[in-house]
Amino acid sequence: MQAAWFEEFGPASKVLKTGEFPSPLVNPGQVLVRVRASAVNPSDVKKRAGSIPNLMDEGAVIPHSDGAGVVEAVGEGIDASRIGQRVWIYQGQYERRLGTAAELISIDASRAPLLPDGIDYDIGACMGIPAMTAHRCVFSDGPISGQRILVTGGAGRVGYYAIQWAQQSGASVIATAASEQDRTTCEQLGAVAVVNHRSESFAEELLSALGGEQLDRVIEVEFGANLEKILPAMKNSATIATYASMQEPNPALPFFQMMVKDLNIRMVLVYAMPETAKSAAVDDINKWLIAGTLTHRPVTTFDLSETARAHHAIEYSEVRGCVIVHP
Repeated sequence: MQAAWFEEFGPASKVLKTGEFPSPLVNPGQVLVRVRASAVNPSDVKKRAGSIPNLMDEGAVIPHSDGAGVVEAVGEGIDASRIGQRVWIYQGQYERRLGTAAELISIDASRAPLLPDGIDYDIGACMGIPAMTAHRCVFSDGPISGQRILVTGGAGRVGYYAIQWAQQSGASVIATAASEQDRTTCEQLGAVAVVNHRSESFAEELLSALGGEQLDRVIEVEFGANLEKILPAMKNSATIATYASMQEPNPALPFFQMMVKDLNIRMVLVYAMPETAKSAAVDDINKWLIAGTLTHRPVTTFDLSETARAHHAIEYSEVRGCVIVHP
């Protein structure tokens, strides 16, 4: 099969190769998927750059965890009726070497849920990490109807879906954005107010936007950098659901301020979510895809031979929206 892979860590243009690669075997419990779209996420770029030192201990790595395609064969224990099904893929390159940047992938059947009719493969490939992370951040602690929720980085990969999940589930959403284009995007997605997280008066502007109320929940993309700024706006027993802290990877916690408010911190990593949470996210994603109530970020596509360019586009924020490789 044709695939993209790397055998050493480093810049995309230097280490990513494309060409013939051995086709995968279909083991018991797996499905063999002909990949139509492979999504590039920031975690894929970081892995290629060396964030997991032992990643290549057993050989070359085909990158990318998310994708979509058609089931071509099934392993022992999987009903043959799955052959021909359109599916989307998640965890394609988690705790395994061979991801979705290839013409074929063999993967646990549970990681290849049905892709609803009428949904493009490119959109299906964007559901894994972004939409499932957003779902966990929004719904992990029960119903949110009537709550006030802050989504930082609302126009980003996760925030984009978090705003929609929350607003369409009855919450009042405030978002943050640093540009007029992103502000408009957040408002179109359903945010009732948008504040600039880069403003020196961010904390005061957030309180003003709340109009005297306080937050029940925060979906946080920069936990360490934003923590002290959002604390005054949080009510007692509120929750911060955070999935990233790039600016301050080892933040210091203002323990007393948080303790006296009885605050909760939920760390979210899509791979580590309980299987019940993964199943709930998959079910809701497909229900909302079928209903047509989710909107999606723009898609920029690359051929498999351009995988290095696709990584560069993510690594240096050259495009807005989803980056897809077509094997």
